[in-house]
Amino acid sequence: MATKDELLDELLKGYERPEDLLGENGIFQELKKALGAELTHHLGCEKGKKPEAKSGNTRNGHGKKRVKSSGGEIELSV
Repeated sequence: MATKDELLDELLKGYERPEDLLGENGIFQELKKALGAELTHHLGCEKGKKPEAKSGNTRNGHGKKRVKSSGGEIELSV
């Protein structure tokens, strides 16, 4: 079984610039889509819809947050 470092190295192979990771076609967008699908499956309803059963789990939405990093200031949706 691969270690965490080996798995990360394999996932990031071929990505050289921040845009490769964070850009429109970057791995971050793919991960975001996969996590959204997982959340939809877990909650049992699409984004913007109310769950049929009262499970207590809901989507709370998100907002913008600006953070400073060593690479400069960036805006996140949290």
